[in-house]
Amino acid sequence: MAADREGSRRRVPVRAVAYAVGGAVLLAGCAGMPDSGDLRGVESTPRQDTQVRVFAMPPAEDAPPSEIVQGFLEALTSDDPHYETAREYLTEAARKTWRPELATTVLADGPGTEPGHVGDRVDADAYSLTLTGTKVATVDAQQSYTPADGEYRAPVHLTRDRESGQWRIDTVPQGVVMGKSDFQRNYMSVNKYYFASNHTPDAGNGAGGQPTAVADPVYVRKRVDPLTQAVRSLLSGPTRLLGPVVRSSFPKGTALAKGVSSLTPDDRNRLTVPLNDRAARAGSDTCEEMAAQLLFTLRNLTPAVDEVDLRAGGERVCSLTEDRAATVAVRGSAQHPDYLYFVDGEGRLVRLPAGSSATRAEPVPGALGSGATGLRSAAVSRDEHSAAGVGPDGGALYVAPLAPGGSLGEPVLVSLGRTEQERLAAPSWDAQGDLWVVDRDPARPRLLMLEQGRGEPVPVRTPGLEGRVQDVRVAADGVRIALVVRDGDGQRSLLIGRIEREGKAGGRPAVTVRELRSATPGLEEVTAMSWAGDSRLVVVGREHGGVQQIGYVQVDGSTPEAQAPAALTGVQEIAASEDERLPLVAYSEDGIVRLPSGTQWQKVTDGTAPVYPG
Repeated sequence: MAADREGSRRRVPVRAVAYAVGGAVLLAGCAGMPDSGDLRGVESTPRQDTQVRVFAMPPAEDAPPSEIVQGFLEALTSDDPHYETAREYLTEAARKTWRPELATTVLADGPGTEPGHVGDRVDADAYSLTLTGTKVATVDAQQSYTPADGEYRAPVHLTRDRESGQWRIDTVPQGVVMGKSDFQRNYMSVNKYYFASNHTPDAGNGAGGQPTAVADPVYVRKRVDPLTQAVRSLLSGPTRLLGPVVRSSFPKGTALAKGVSSLTPDDRNRLTVPLNDRAARAGSDTCEEMAAQLLFTLRNLTPAVDEVDLRAGGERVCSLTEDRAATVAVRGSAQHPDYLYFVDGEGRLVRLPAGSSATRAEPVPGALGSGATGLRSAAVSRDEHSAAGVGPDGGALYVAPLAPGGSLGEPVLVSLGRTEQERLAAPSWDAQGDLWVVDRDPARPRLLMLEQGRGEPVPVRTPGLEGRVQDVRVAADGVRIALVVRDGDGQRSLLIGRIEREGKAGGRPAVTVRELRSATPGLEEVTAMSWAGDSRLVVVGREHGGVQQIGYVQVDGSTPEAQAPAALTGVQEIAASEDERLPLVAYSEDGIVRLPSGTQWQKVTDGTAPVYPG
């Protein structure tokens, strides 16, 4: 179980047992259980089945300091809901001040130790050491994951009780620390959902006027009632990153009713959620939005939840089924596009039915499908009523309806970059019908937004950004944005930020991208990317000294459990839909290729610049 307990110096062995659910069978621990000696490394532990819960053992009688430390670290990786066993390794005073929920620090190989010492001539009943390691990530008190790097060092101090003679830890780092593989075994990512809340009129609303759901990923403990954890996290409010641009329909202060410690669906997959009195006065529309937030949040958890029944003050407030939730709010991954689009050999924007096995594309209706002006890249609005295309030399951006008739007209934007690579990147449409584009002209690098794809471009501010933006993709929720940024050393990284619209100044919105953070800390060269779910992207990139690869990343910089796509060489562009049922599509050395579920890449036709709407 302590797969990561491999530090650079002294190591921690494992002392734990696992209890099979529904039985009283004790499984063998992950390693031998020494009763004395130094801290040592152990073998990695295979992942446990989801029906098995793993508990650490309490401290043994007269255990030496090394065993107390190793037992405590092992207890941090167990399935003990409140870390009661871990607390048994602490002094009474330390139990009162230790707060494991404050943070989880994830280390590359688990905590190692620097040699300590047992007492001295003054105090023989003291023992000290330092936990060490290389940081990979942290999970904060809001359960939000953030990549991290650098050295981890934390002091640990033990004392021997003068009456009992037992060693216990009296100085311990706040929070929990464990290795990467232990973290992956113990934790799972869950998207909780809120609603977009920008300040401009109609912002954050779908085409039918429903609010747009925004995924806010958090990490919960996999085998410690994750459903109830996810509900509590949802009720506690959005994480800091999304807080300024989303809202919750749950009234402030809403929590589970007093005495409710666990939630379980009934045999019809209906979940009854008793809430405190803060939710009692919610109107029917507000309550249905609350229920939709719950259904979206719990949709991928086990056991399944098909309906939620909200209660407050002992009475039902409302009930909502999963099918009806789609009429209450818009969720990007639930929107199924009609077509896949790309540019053919004649520079025309053409299309194929999305998800089909068809290989014969047809030109889109309207000027962009005529070939009158050749295209090098394009983007189609999410309602598939309009499209934008960049001319063959990258110097001009055109917008036209996807309807028969009409001419292309004058470009809506022109770049003065000296070369094709220093001009306009492929554009991207947001959920509100606004068009985003990057002008890569080194003399005047700009990230721009055109309201409804027309008019004077709005400069988008990116405070604190180091480097120049090379590519842009806006999420279906309209409040998150993905940017490929080139730094001063020429490396291209993927950054995720939130979009803030601060009303209108002089008739134009003030738009800012804030809190940009890396989603691909392990890659030094990102060449292509696309949104591939509510909180997931597919990325083409290369590690330091490595070869090109395709993989999925979460917006928080973590790696999802989804299997990486099959390898493909020479990938220049990639397209995915937020609807994860649709195949990946790429432009490679073989032309346009697609990856149906469970198969290998298949040639579709010749062409470039494949895109789904967005």
